[in-house]
Amino acid sequence: MAERSFKTEVQKLRLGAGDEFHGEGILAVTKALLQSGVSYIAGYQGSPVSHLMDVLADASDILEELGIHFEHSASEATAAASLAASVHYPLRGAITFKSTVGTNVASDALANLASGGVKGGALIVVGEDYGEGSSIMQERSHAFAMKSQMWLLDPRPNLPSIVRAVEDGFALSEASNTPVMLQLRVRACHVHGQFIAGANRRPAFTLKDAMEHPVRDIGRIVLPPASFLHEKEKIEQRWPAAVRFIEEHGLNEFFAEGADDIGIVVQGGLYNTLVRALQLLGLSDAFGNGGIPLYVMNVTYPLVDCELKRFCDGKRAVLMAEEGQPEFIEQSLNMILRHAGLPARVHGKDLLPIAGEYTVQVMMQALKDFLSIYRPAALHARSAPAMRPPQLAASDRQVHPRPPSFCTGCPERPIFTALKLVEKELGAHHVSSDIGCHLFSILPPFDIGATTMGYGLGWAGAAAFNTSETSKRTVSFMGDGGFWHNGLTSGVGNAVFNKSDNLLVIVDNSYTAATGGQDILSSKADNPLRATNKSIERAVKGVGVDWVRAVTHTYSVGQMRAALREALTTRDKGPKVVIAQSECMLNRQRRLKPQLRAALGNGERVLRQRFGVDPDVCTGDHSCIRLSGCPSLTIGSAPGPLRRDPVARVLDSCVGCGLCGEAAHGAVLCPSFFRAGIVTNPSRWERFSAAARALVIGYFQARIERRLASYGK
Repeated sequence: MAERSFKTEVQKLRLGAGDEFHGEGILAVTKALLQSGVSYIAGYQGSPVSHLMDVLADASDILEELGIHFEHSASEATAAASLAASVHYPLRGAITFKSTVGTNVASDALANLASGGVKGGALIVVGEDYGEGSSIMQERSHAFAMKSQMWLLDPRPNLPSIVRAVEDGFALSEASNTPVMLQLRVRACHVHGQFIAGANRRPAFTLKDAMEHPVRDIGRIVLPPASFLHEKEKIEQRWPAAVRFIEEHGLNEFFAEGADDIGIVVQGGLYNTLVRALQLLGLSDAFGNGGIPLYVMNVTYPLVDCELKRFCDGKRAVLMAEEGQPEFIEQSLNMILRHAGLPARVHGKDLLPIAGEYTVQVMMQALKDFLSIYRPAALHARSAPAMRPPQLAASDRQVHPRPPSFCTGCPERPIFTALKLVEKELGAHHVSSDIGCHLFSILPPFDIGATTMGYGLGWAGAAAFNTSETSKRTVSFMGDGGFWHNGLTSGVGNAVFNKSDNLLVIVDNSYTAATGGQDILSSKADNPLRATNKSIERAVKGVGVDWVRAVTHTYSVGQMRAALREALTTRDKGPKVVIAQSECMLNRQRRLKPQLRAALGNGERVLRQRFGVDPDVCTGDHSCIRLSGCPSLTIGSAPGPLRRDPVARVLDSCVGCGLCGEAAHGAVLCPSFFRAGIVTNPSRWERFSAAARALVIGYFQARIERRLASYGK
């Protein structure tokens, strides 16, 4: 069950030529793929293109009508390797994944693909997750494009530009026999707008045609001597063909080209940010109409030398707005101008930050510094707004940091609660972490985990700690998504082969939860398009692990603690695996809430569980908070004047998982916690029972109040 359903929105993909399409950037990408006559699409979900996979899954009937094959790939490498279908055949294919981590995984396949080249258009849609809000290391896709000499598109973040980039990307790929990367930032993926749609196209050459008429060209296979010829072909044929196509079709854009003797060169994806900064400085309107010449690079690799020389000719200076480091484009721009003997001064990282996301505030400051040198009068014509209002600066000192954490009711939280309790008995252990929701364990209140090396590499990250000189064991974590992505071979198989005596905990929440809750092989739900309900335990035993324990209800801290303690103390040698299974609470709520709404609408009885704290019983030790960290737990005032410590309190966001009570005393429900059942549309007997209880309780409460009142007389 994906995070969001696009069942309604995907009907827009049926719009025909001349219709106006309104929607989100991700939907526009999908529509552009259908208009381009694509034959096959594959990918692996990850921000900011997770929803692209969800849209494609929800549009399966439309894809089938057009003869398009779509599949969720096992990994980014699998997706990239699927583009091999375009090497010998005029088949247009597209893949998508998160960059740069996904590009890292896919780099071997992409390098081979770029070496041999393609006959059909091959488009790689990468979600550029760079900047302060990113969940990964700070790297750029640009380096991969340069390394393998694939062309990189970075379109302006509006729907017409994005759609054109997809369509031109296929044409550019075919014109130069080279794979093309299309880079989409978060804002581009989720921007809303409209464009005039084209007709959806069935592939002119189909997968059936290719399979029934196979061809083979040994010159396209990456083996010597062909691999040496590929390098020469890239430089002598493919590169010039790409530059020629980019120039002839106007993929890059000029605005107010000759209006001034200064100018700005900007990556297409930063165009909206630049325009907003110019607008705030009073130098353009909201649509970018102003007096400063702009050269917008919707293609950031390869550079078109003649266009750059044309733009910079006659200018005193240009500002190069290139997000991230190293400054690949700025270095090349300096070289192009110096070789051409053009005197224009290039400013870039001397005025802009060397690294980091270029927000509007950052861009405004760079523009002010640039114009103060070359156009000071332009700044004085209109006062610019303060870079950071004083009230916001003051709030920085009052607002506490809010690190990311597990969701309310997350079934992964009790796993780390149990490990903390085990470490109180056995001492600290080296813990190797992995990519996924479980990585939040490295933050308070758990503070568990020393390293993370990549998706599915949790156990591989502890591979060096394999010695018979100590009885201590390392603990590694891996999610079910990471397990099927890479962990079965790189982690489990590697540990079996090397006779590891350490422990792996596989966090099985039934989905690739961190990327939006997509189904995987071990998902429990029946999926009409995919094979599910495959056992992780059987897979682990199948590669040779003998010691396996499965905990099917992670909220039982006692069971989790017992399994972890046994794994870390048993005398049995060899790799040990604990499979911790409970459904992701977010997906569980997405699954159950529609059922509850339907039941309430039909007048059916509905029971919901909630937990609470009796303030008269709570001692205020807050172990429930320290060992749980659940967002639904907070503190409240003590009930009487003789107690100073604030007591625990449960907020209305509670989903009734019960962990807080269990965590308080390590698998024994804390006596201050109570569980309440909230009944909607109760039966007659329940109404009668509630009324009777209210009468009895009211009677005794009244007696107590009368007795207390008599003491004051």
